[in-house]
Amino acid sequence: MAKTYVAVDIGASSGRLMLAKLADNKLVMKEVHRFKNGFVHAKGHDRWNIDKLIEEILIGLVKIKKAGYQEVVLGIDTWAVDYVLVDKQGNKLQDPISYRDTRTQGSIERLTTDLSKEYIYQKTGIQFLDFNTLYQLFEEDKELLAKTAKIMMIPDYIGYALTGKAVTEVTNASTTQMLSLREGLFDDHLLEKVNVKQEQFPKLVEAGTVLGEIRPELAEKYDLPKTEVITVATHDTASAVIGAPGIGQRWAYLSSGTWSLIGTELNTPENGQEAFKQNYTNEWGAYGTYRFLKNIMGLWIIQNIKHELKDQYSFAELAALAEKEAPFQQLIDVNDERFQNPSNMIKEIQDYCQETQQKVPQTPGELAMAVYSNLSLYYANELAILDHILGYRIDSLNIVGGGSNVGLMNQLTATIGNVNVYAGPSEATAIGNIMVQMITKGDILNVYLARRIIAKSFAIKEFRPEPNKYPQILQRYQSFFEKNKK
Repeated sequence: MAKTYVAVDIGASSGRLMLAKLADNKLVMKEVHRFKNGFVHAKGHDRWNIDKLIEEILIGLVKIKKAGYQEVVLGIDTWAVDYVLVDKQGNKLQDPISYRDTRTQGSIERLTTDLSKEYIYQKTGIQFLDFNTLYQLFEEDKELLAKTAKIMMIPDYIGYALTGKAVTEVTNASTTQMLSLREGLFDDHLLEKVNVKQEQFPKLVEAGTVLGEIRPELAEKYDLPKTEVITVATHDTASAVIGAPGIGQRWAYLSSGTWSLIGTELNTPENGQEAFKQNYTNEWGAYGTYRFLKNIMGLWIIQNIKHELKDQYSFAELAALAEKEAPFQQLIDVNDERFQNPSNMIKEIQDYCQETQQKVPQTPGELAMAVYSNLSLYYANELAILDHILGYRIDSLNIVGGGSNVGLMNQLTATIGNVNVYAGPSEATAIGNIMVQMITKGDILNVYLARRIIAKSFAIKEFRPEPNKYPQILQRYQSFFEKNKK
Protein backbone atom coordinates (compact mmCIF):
# COMPACT_ATOMS: atom_id res chain seq x y z
CA MET A 1 0.00 0.00 0.00
CA ALA A 2 1.34 3.42 -0.97
CA LYS A 3 2.47 5.57 1.93
CA THR A 4 0.74 8.87 2.62
CA TYR A 5 2.97 11.94 2.88
CA VAL A 6 2.32 15.40 4.29
CA ALA A 7 4.24 18.55 3.35
CA VAL A 8 4.07 21.35 5.88
CA ASP A 9 5.03 24.38 3.78
CA ILE A 10 5.04 27.73 5.57
CA GLY A 11 5.88 31.03 3.93
CA ALA A 12 5.91 34.61 5.14
CA SER A 13 2.22 35.20 4.42
CA SER A 14 0.60 31.76 4.64
CA GLY A 15 1.12 28.10 5.38
CA ARG A 16 -0.52 24.87 4.29
CA LEU A 17 -0.52 21.14 4.73
CA MET A 18 -0.42 19.21 1.46
CA LEU A 19 -1.30 15.51 1.30
CA ALA A 20 0.55 13.43 -1.30
CA LYS A 21 0.76 9.91 -2.72
CA LEU A 22 2.35 8.16 -5.67
CA ALA A 23 -0.21 6.68 -8.07
CA ASP A 24 0.79 5.09 -11.40
CA ASN A 25 4.24 6.64 -10.96
CA LYS A 26 2.77 10.14 -10.78
CA LEU A 27 2.61 12.43 -7.80
CA VAL A 28 -0.92 13.25 -6.65
CA MET A 29 -1.32 16.12 -4.18
CA LYS A 30 -4.12 18.00 -2.48
CA GLU A 31 -4.28 20.79 0.05
CA VAL A 32 -5.94 19.79 3.31
CA HIS A 33 -5.36 22.83 5.50
CA ARG A 34 -4.35 26.44 4.86
CA PHE A 35 -3.69 29.21 7.36
CA LYS A 36 -2.42 32.78 7.45
CA ASN A 37 0.99 33.86 8.63
CA GLY A 38 2.58 37.23 9.19
CA PHE A 39 4.66 39.12 11.70
CA VAL A 40 3.22 41.53 14.27
CA HIS A 41 4.95 44.34 16.13
CA ALA A 42 5.34 43.30 19.77
CA LYS A 43 7.84 44.18 22.50
CA GLY A 44 9.70 46.58 20.24
CA HIS A 45 10.18 44.28 17.23
CA ASP A 46 8.38 42.59 14.33
CA ARG A 47 7.81 39.01 15.52
CA TRP A 48 6.40 35.68 14.31
CA ASN A 49 3.76 33.88 16.35
CA ILE A 50 5.56 30.54 16.30
CA ASP A 51 3.12 28.85 18.72
CA LYS A 52 0.24 29.65 16.36
CA LEU A 53 2.09 28.00 13.46
CA ILE A 54 2.60 24.83 15.49
CA GLU A 55 -1.05 24.85 16.52
CA GLU A 56 -2.11 25.13 12.85
CA ILE A 57 0.01 22.10 11.95
CA LEU A 58 -1.74 20.08 14.65
CA ILE A 59 -5.15 21.28 13.41
CA GLY A 60 -4.19 20.15 9.91
CA LEU A 61 -3.17 16.71 11.19
CA VAL A 62 -6.51 16.41 12.99
CA LYS A 63 -8.26 17.07 9.66
CA ILE A 64 -6.10 14.41 8.01
CA LYS A 65 -7.07 11.79 10.56
CA LYS A 66 -10.75 12.71 10.26
CA ALA A 67 -10.37 12.17 6.51
CA GLY A 68 -9.44 8.56 7.27
CA TYR A 69 -5.64 8.59 7.26
CA GLN A 70 -4.28 6.69 10.27
CA GLU A 71 -0.57 6.89 9.48
CA VAL A 72 1.45 9.56 7.64
CA VAL A 73 5.01 10.75 7.04
CA LEU A 74 5.58 14.50 7.45
CA GLY A 75 8.21 17.09 6.52
CA ILE A 76 8.48 20.79 7.34
CA ASP A 77 9.90 23.66 5.30
CA THR A 78 9.79 27.39 6.01
CA TRP A 79 11.69 30.55 5.17
CA ALA A 80 15.34 30.91 6.19
CA VAL A 81 17.59 33.04 8.48
CA ASP A 82 15.18 33.51 11.43
CA TYR A 83 15.65 31.53 14.64
CA VAL A 84 14.25 30.69 18.08
CA LEU A 85 16.25 31.00 21.30
CA VAL A 86 15.60 28.07 23.66
CA ASP A 87 16.60 27.79 27.33
CA LYS A 88 17.98 24.77 29.24
CA GLN A 89 14.44 23.59 30.02
CA GLY A 90 13.60 23.51 26.32
CA ASN A 91 11.34 26.58 26.40
CA LYS A 92 11.55 29.44 23.92
CA LEU A 93 12.84 32.64 25.45
CA GLN A 94 10.84 34.93 23.16
CA ASP A 95 8.81 34.90 19.97
CA PRO A 96 11.29 34.97 17.08
CA ILE A 97 12.04 38.32 15.46
CA SER A 98 11.32 38.63 11.73
CA TYR A 99 14.08 39.19 9.20
CA ARG A 100 12.11 42.27 8.05
CA ASP A 101 12.61 43.93 11.43
CA THR A 102 14.71 47.11 11.27
CA ARG A 103 17.20 46.07 13.97
CA THR A 104 19.82 44.94 11.45
CA GLN A 105 19.93 48.12 9.38
CA GLY A 106 23.61 49.04 9.11
CA SER A 107 24.72 45.81 10.82
CA ILE A 108 26.84 44.63 7.89
CA GLU A 109 28.91 47.81 8.05
CA ARG A 110 29.26 47.61 11.84
CA LEU A 111 30.29 43.95 11.89
CA THR A 112 32.72 44.26 8.99
CA THR A 113 34.71 47.18 10.42
CA ASP A 114 37.43 44.77 11.60
CA LEU A 115 36.44 41.64 9.67
CA SER A 116 36.43 42.15 5.91
CA LYS A 117 33.61 41.12 3.62
CA GLU A 118 36.12 39.21 1.51
CA TYR A 119 37.11 37.15 4.56
CA ILE A 120 33.49 36.31 5.42
CA TYR A 121 32.68 35.40 1.81
CA GLN A 122 35.72 33.16 1.49
CA LYS A 123 34.67 31.41 4.71
CA THR A 124 30.97 30.99 3.93
CA GLY A 125 30.29 31.72 0.24
CA ILE A 126 27.05 33.43 1.30
CA GLN A 127 25.79 36.73 -0.11
CA PHE A 128 25.59 39.82 2.05
CA LEU A 129 22.02 40.57 3.14
CA ASP A 130 21.48 42.63 6.26
CA PHE A 131 18.90 40.17 7.61
CA ASN A 132 21.21 37.13 7.55
CA THR A 133 21.33 35.32 10.89
CA LEU A 134 24.91 36.51 11.42
CA TYR A 135 23.72 40.13 11.66
CA GLN A 136 20.57 39.26 13.58
CA LEU A 137 22.68 37.56 16.26
CA PHE A 138 25.10 40.49 16.18
CA GLU A 139 22.17 42.72 17.24
CA GLU A 140 20.57 40.18 19.59
CA ASP A 141 19.99 40.93 23.28
CA LYS A 142 23.21 39.75 24.98
CA GLU A 143 21.39 38.82 28.20
CA LEU A 144 19.04 36.56 26.24
CA LEU A 145 21.97 34.95 24.43
CA ALA A 146 23.61 34.23 27.78
CA LYS A 147 20.45 32.33 28.85
CA THR A 148 20.24 30.44 25.54
CA ALA A 149 21.01 26.73 25.54
CA LYS A 150 20.02 26.15 21.90
CA ILE A 151 19.58 28.33 18.82
CA MET A 152 17.17 26.70 16.39
CA MET A 153 16.20 27.75 12.90
CA ILE A 154 12.42 28.14 12.48
CA PRO A 155 11.64 24.75 10.82
CA ASP A 156 14.04 22.95 13.18
CA TYR A 157 12.28 24.49 16.17
CA ILE A 158 8.88 23.40 14.83
CA GLY A 159 10.25 19.88 14.40
CA TYR A 160 11.59 20.03 17.95
CA ALA A 161 8.25 21.22 19.33
CA LEU A 162 6.52 18.28 17.60
CA THR A 163 9.01 15.51 18.38
CA GLY A 164 11.21 16.72 21.23
CA LYS A 165 14.32 16.13 19.07
CA ALA A 166 16.57 19.01 18.07
CA VAL A 167 18.72 19.20 14.92
CA THR A 168 20.12 21.87 12.60
CA GLU A 169 19.40 21.00 8.97
CA VAL A 170 22.15 22.17 6.62
CA THR A 171 20.15 23.81 3.80
CA ASN A 172 18.75 26.29 6.30
CA ALA A 173 21.92 26.49 8.41
CA SER A 174 23.93 27.63 5.40
CA THR A 175 21.77 30.76 5.05
CA THR A 176 23.01 32.01 8.45
CA GLN A 177 26.28 33.13 6.82
CA MET A 178 28.10 31.34 9.64
CA LEU A 179 28.56 27.85 8.18
CA SER A 180 32.05 27.13 6.89
CA LEU A 181 31.95 26.26 3.19
CA ARG A 182 34.90 23.88 3.47
CA GLU A 183 34.64 22.41 6.96
CA GLY A 184 30.89 21.81 7.21
CA LEU A 185 30.74 23.33 10.70
CA PHE A 186 29.80 26.72 12.07
CA ASP A 187 32.87 28.95 11.89
CA ASP A 188 34.24 29.65 15.38
CA HIS A 189 35.66 33.05 14.41
CA LEU A 190 32.28 34.26 13.13
CA LEU A 191 30.45 32.79 16.13
CA GLU A 192 32.81 34.66 18.43
CA LYS A 193 31.94 37.94 16.68
CA VAL A 194 28.27 37.48 17.60
CA ASN A 195 28.77 36.06 21.11
CA VAL A 196 27.54 32.52 20.49
CA LYS A 197 29.20 29.12 20.72
CA GLN A 198 29.21 26.01 18.51
CA GLU A 199 27.45 23.95 21.18
CA GLN A 200 24.48 26.34 21.19
CA PHE A 201 23.41 24.86 17.85
CA PRO A 202 21.91 21.35 17.74
CA LYS A 203 23.87 18.84 15.65
CA LEU A 204 24.04 19.47 11.91
CA VAL A 205 22.13 16.96 9.76
CA GLU A 206 21.52 16.49 6.05
CA ALA A 207 18.13 16.69 4.36
CA GLY A 208 16.44 13.31 4.58
CA THR A 209 17.26 12.65 8.23
CA VAL A 210 14.53 10.84 10.16
CA LEU A 211 13.61 12.95 13.19
CA GLY A 212 11.08 10.58 14.78
CA GLU A 213 7.44 10.36 15.75
CA ILE A 214 5.33 13.16 17.17
CA ARG A 215 5.45 13.30 20.96
CA PRO A 216 2.92 10.89 22.53
CA GLU A 217 1.33 13.60 24.67
CA LEU A 218 0.57 15.69 21.56
CA ALA A 219 -0.74 12.68 19.65
CA GLU A 220 -3.06 11.80 22.52
CA LYS A 221 -4.22 15.36 23.26
CA TYR A 222 -5.18 16.10 19.63
CA ASP A 223 -6.01 12.52 18.52
CA LEU A 224 -3.48 12.66 15.71
CA PRO A 225 -2.63 10.04 13.12
CA LYS A 226 0.60 8.14 13.72
CA THR A 227 3.09 10.65 12.29
CA GLU A 228 6.75 10.13 11.49
CA VAL A 229 8.63 13.41 11.00
CA ILE A 230 11.47 13.58 8.48
CA THR A 231 13.82 16.54 8.37
CA VAL A 232 13.55 17.48 4.69
CA ALA A 233 15.36 20.33 2.91
CA THR A 234 13.89 22.72 5.47
CA HIS A 235 14.72 25.95 3.64
CA ASP A 236 11.78 26.49 1.31
CA THR A 237 14.05 27.47 -1.58
CA ALA A 238 16.03 24.24 -1.19
CA SER A 239 12.76 22.29 -1.38
CA ALA A 240 11.61 24.37 -4.36
CA VAL A 241 14.80 23.56 -6.30
CA ILE A 242 14.29 19.84 -5.66
CA GLY A 243 10.72 20.36 -6.90
CA ALA A 244 11.89 21.91 -10.19
CA PRO A 245 11.54 19.58 -13.20
CA GLY A 246 15.12 20.24 -14.33
CA ILE A 247 14.33 20.66 -18.04
CA GLY A 248 17.29 21.54 -20.28
CA GLN A 249 20.95 20.55 -20.56
CA ARG A 250 22.29 23.54 -18.61
CA TRP A 251 19.27 24.70 -16.72
CA ALA A 252 18.81 27.43 -14.18
CA TYR A 253 15.91 27.83 -11.77
CA LEU A 254 13.84 30.76 -10.63
CA SER A 255 11.93 30.16 -7.43
CA SER A 256 9.36 32.91 -7.82
CA GLY A 257 7.35 33.77 -4.74
CA THR A 258 7.56 36.45 -2.06
CA TRP A 259 11.26 36.35 -2.89
CA SER A 260 12.76 35.55 -6.27
CA LEU A 261 15.76 33.23 -6.13
CA ILE A 262 17.52 32.78 -9.46
CA GLY A 263 20.49 30.50 -9.94
CA THR A 264 21.68 27.02 -10.76
CA GLU A 265 22.57 23.79 -9.00
CA LEU A 266 26.30 23.08 -8.60
CA ASN A 267 28.25 20.12 -7.23
CA THR A 268 31.06 22.36 -5.97
CA PRO A 269 30.71 25.90 -4.58
CA GLU A 270 31.71 28.98 -6.58
CA ASN A 271 33.08 31.65 -4.24
CA GLY A 272 35.64 33.36 -6.42
CA GLN A 273 36.17 37.09 -6.84
CA GLU A 274 33.50 37.56 -9.51
CA ALA A 275 30.87 35.71 -7.46
CA PHE A 276 31.79 37.90 -4.47
CA LYS A 277 31.59 41.06 -6.56
CA GLN A 278 28.13 40.12 -7.87
CA ASN A 279 26.96 39.07 -4.37
CA TYR A 280 26.03 35.51 -5.37
CA THR A 281 25.42 32.94 -2.69
CA ASN A 282 26.35 29.28 -2.22
CA GLU A 283 23.51 27.96 -0.09
CA TRP A 284 23.71 24.26 0.63
CA GLY A 285 21.23 22.06 -1.20
CA ALA A 286 20.09 18.50 -0.64
CA TYR A 287 22.22 15.53 -1.65
CA GLY A 288 25.60 17.28 -1.70
CA THR A 289 24.63 20.14 -4.01
CA TYR A 290 24.98 23.92 -3.74
CA ARG A 291 22.35 26.45 -4.72
CA PHE A 292 24.39 29.10 -6.50
CA LEU A 293 21.91 31.96 -6.67
CA LYS A 294 21.00 35.60 -6.28
CA ASN A 295 18.30 36.88 -3.95
CA ILE A 296 15.81 39.30 -5.55
CA MET A 297 12.92 41.12 -3.89
CA GLY A 298 10.25 39.20 -5.84
CA LEU A 299 6.47 39.17 -5.64
CA TRP A 300 6.59 40.81 -2.20
CA ILE A 301 6.23 44.08 -4.11
CA ILE A 302 3.05 43.04 -5.93
CA GLN A 303 1.68 41.46 -2.74
CA ASN A 304 1.98 44.83 -1.01
CA ILE A 305 0.39 46.67 -3.94
CA LYS A 306 -2.54 44.24 -3.90
CA HIS A 307 -3.00 44.80 -0.16
CA GLU A 308 -2.74 48.60 -0.48
CA LEU A 309 -5.43 48.46 -3.19
CA LYS A 310 -7.60 46.91 -0.45
CA ASP A 311 -7.49 43.50 -2.15
CA GLN A 312 -10.10 44.58 -4.71
CA TYR A 313 -8.09 42.76 -7.41
CA SER A 314 -6.82 39.18 -7.40
CA PHE A 315 -3.26 38.49 -8.55
CA ALA A 316 -4.68 37.12 -11.82
CA GLU A 317 -6.72 40.31 -12.31
CA LEU A 318 -3.68 42.50 -11.66
CA ALA A 319 -1.71 40.49 -14.25
CA ALA A 320 -4.58 40.90 -16.75
CA LEU A 321 -4.63 44.67 -16.17
CA ALA A 322 -0.86 44.76 -16.61
CA GLU A 323 -1.13 43.07 -20.01
CA LYS A 324 -3.11 46.09 -21.27
CA GLU A 325 -0.17 48.40 -20.52
CA ALA A 326 3.10 48.86 -22.41
CA PRO A 327 6.11 47.33 -20.65
CA PHE A 328 9.34 49.12 -19.70
CA GLN A 329 7.80 52.59 -19.25
CA GLN A 330 10.13 53.00 -16.29
CA LEU A 331 13.29 51.25 -15.12
CA ILE A 332 13.28 50.26 -11.45
CA ASP A 333 15.89 48.52 -9.32
CA VAL A 334 13.48 46.11 -7.64
CA ASN A 335 16.24 45.03 -5.25
CA ASP A 336 16.68 48.51 -3.78
CA GLU A 337 16.43 48.20 0.01
CA ARG A 338 13.72 50.90 0.04
CA PHE A 339 11.27 48.23 -1.21
CA GLN A 340 12.08 45.75 1.58
CA ASN A 341 9.46 46.88 4.09
CA PRO A 342 8.10 50.37 3.25
CA SER A 343 5.05 51.81 4.99
CA ASN A 344 3.46 52.29 1.55
CA MET A 345 4.78 50.30 -1.43
CA ILE A 346 2.81 52.20 -4.08
CA LYS A 347 4.12 55.56 -2.85
CA GLU A 348 7.66 54.14 -2.65
CA ILE A 349 7.52 53.06 -6.32
CA GLN A 350 6.05 56.40 -7.39
CA ASP A 351 8.65 58.34 -5.37
CA TYR A 352 11.43 56.25 -6.94
CA CYS A 353 10.18 57.06 -10.44
CA GLN A 354 9.86 60.76 -9.64
CA GLU A 355 13.37 60.87 -8.15
CA THR A 356 14.80 59.18 -11.26
CA GLN A 357 12.75 61.45 -13.57
CA GLN A 358 10.70 58.68 -15.14
CA LYS A 359 7.03 58.18 -15.92
CA VAL A 360 5.16 57.64 -12.65
CA PRO A 361 2.78 54.63 -12.70
CA GLN A 362 -0.69 55.57 -11.42
CA THR A 363 -3.31 52.93 -12.24
CA PRO A 364 -3.34 49.35 -10.88
CA GLY A 365 -2.41 48.07 -14.35
CA GLU A 366 0.50 50.51 -14.72
CA LEU A 367 1.80 49.63 -11.25
CA ALA A 368 1.56 45.89 -11.91
CA MET A 369 3.27 46.20 -15.31
CA ALA A 370 6.04 48.30 -13.75
CA VAL A 371 6.71 45.49 -11.27
CA TYR A 372 6.40 42.55 -13.67
CA SER A 373 8.45 44.12 -16.48
CA ASN A 374 11.22 45.20 -14.11
CA LEU A 375 11.35 41.82 -12.42
CA SER A 376 11.76 40.31 -15.90
CA LEU A 377 14.59 42.72 -16.63
CA TYR A 378 16.29 41.85 -13.37
CA TYR A 379 16.00 38.13 -14.11
CA ALA A 380 17.42 38.56 -17.63
CA ASN A 381 20.29 40.64 -16.29
CA GLU A 382 21.11 38.04 -13.65
CA LEU A 383 21.09 35.26 -16.23
CA ALA A 384 23.74 37.19 -18.19
CA ILE A 385 25.80 37.62 -15.01
CA LEU A 386 25.37 33.91 -14.20
CA ASP A 387 26.66 32.98 -17.68
CA HIS A 388 29.69 35.23 -17.13
CA ILE A 389 30.57 33.80 -13.70
CA LEU A 390 30.14 30.16 -14.72
CA GLY A 391 31.81 30.50 -18.13
CA TYR A 392 29.01 28.80 -20.04
CA ARG A 393 25.56 29.70 -21.30
CA ILE A 394 22.41 28.71 -19.44
CA ASP A 395 20.02 27.25 -22.05
CA SER A 396 16.78 27.06 -20.08
CA LEU A 397 15.13 28.63 -17.06
CA ASN A 398 12.78 26.54 -14.91
CA ILE A 399 10.38 28.90 -13.13
CA VAL A 400 8.59 27.43 -10.13
CA GLY A 401 6.40 28.85 -7.38
CA GLY A 402 3.52 31.32 -7.59
CA GLY A 403 5.27 33.47 -10.19
CA SER A 404 5.20 30.57 -12.66
CA ASN A 405 1.50 31.40 -13.14
CA VAL A 406 2.23 34.94 -14.41
CA GLY A 407 2.45 34.27 -18.14
CA LEU A 408 3.19 37.92 -18.93
CA MET A 409 6.31 37.92 -16.75
CA ASN A 410 7.44 34.51 -18.01
CA GLN A 411 7.21 35.60 -21.66
CA LEU A 412 9.03 38.87 -21.02
CA THR A 413 11.79 36.96 -19.21
CA ALA A 414 12.14 34.48 -22.10
CA THR A 415 12.35 37.27 -24.67
CA ILE A 416 14.66 39.66 -22.86
CA GLY A 417 16.87 36.88 -21.51
CA ASN A 418 16.89 35.01 -24.84
CA VAL A 419 16.25 31.77 -22.98
CA ASN A 420 13.64 29.03 -23.12
CA VAL A 421 11.41 29.28 -20.07
CA TYR A 422 9.59 26.30 -18.53
CA ALA A 423 6.98 27.45 -16.03
CA GLY A 424 5.68 25.19 -13.29
CA PRO A 425 4.90 23.58 -11.05
CA SER A 426 3.61 26.37 -8.82
CA GLU A 427 3.71 24.09 -5.77
CA ALA A 428 7.38 23.18 -6.23
CA THR A 429 8.28 23.82 -2.58
CA ALA A 430 5.73 21.36 -1.23
CA ILE A 431 6.63 18.93 -4.03
CA GLY A 432 10.35 19.07 -3.17
CA ASN A 433 9.47 18.58 0.50
CA ILE A 434 7.49 15.44 -0.43
CA MET A 435 10.20 14.13 -2.76
CA VAL A 436 12.85 14.15 0.00
CA GLN A 437 10.43 12.20 2.20
CA MET A 438 9.79 9.67 -0.57
CA ILE A 439 13.50 9.22 -1.28
CA THR A 440 14.15 8.74 2.44
CA LYS A 441 11.43 6.10 2.71
CA GLY A 442 12.61 4.32 -0.45
CA ASP A 443 9.58 5.02 -2.65
CA ILE A 444 11.81 6.93 -5.12
CA LEU A 445 15.43 6.03 -5.79
CA ASN A 446 17.01 9.47 -6.20
CA VAL A 447 16.42 13.13 -7.05
CA TYR A 448 17.00 12.54 -10.79
CA LEU A 449 14.08 10.11 -10.92
CA ALA A 450 12.07 12.43 -8.66
CA ARG A 451 12.39 15.22 -11.24
CA ARG A 452 11.26 12.89 -14.02
CA ILE A 453 8.16 12.09 -11.98
CA ILE A 454 7.56 15.82 -11.41
CA ALA A 455 7.78 16.57 -15.14
CA LYS A 456 5.19 13.86 -15.85
CA SER A 457 2.87 14.78 -12.97
CA PHE A 458 2.33 18.50 -13.53
CA ALA A 459 1.57 20.79 -16.47
CA ILE A 460 4.72 22.64 -17.52
CA LYS A 461 4.22 25.64 -19.84
CA GLU A 462 6.94 26.60 -22.32
CA PHE A 463 7.76 30.17 -23.32
CA ARG A 464 10.19 30.79 -26.17
CA PRO A 465 12.03 34.05 -26.93
CA GLU A 466 10.36 36.48 -29.34
CA PRO A 467 13.23 37.79 -31.49
CA ASN A 468 13.85 41.54 -31.78
CA LYS A 469 10.72 42.48 -29.83
CA TYR A 470 12.36 44.81 -27.27
CA PRO A 471 15.64 45.94 -28.91
CA GLN A 472 18.33 47.29 -26.60
CA ILE A 473 16.08 47.20 -23.50
CA LEU A 474 18.47 44.99 -21.52
CA GLN A 475 21.44 47.23 -22.40
CA ARG A 476 19.43 50.29 -21.36
CA TYR A 477 18.54 48.58 -18.09
CA GLN A 478 22.16 47.58 -17.43
CA SER A 479 23.30 51.17 -17.97
CA PHE A 480 20.53 52.46 -15.71
CA PHE A 481 21.40 49.83 -13.09
CA GLU A 482 25.08 50.85 -13.01
CA LYS A 483 24.20 54.54 -12.86
CA ASN A 484 21.81 54.12 -9.94
CA LYS A 485 23.70 51.48 -7.97
CA LYS A 486 24.56 52.68 -4.51
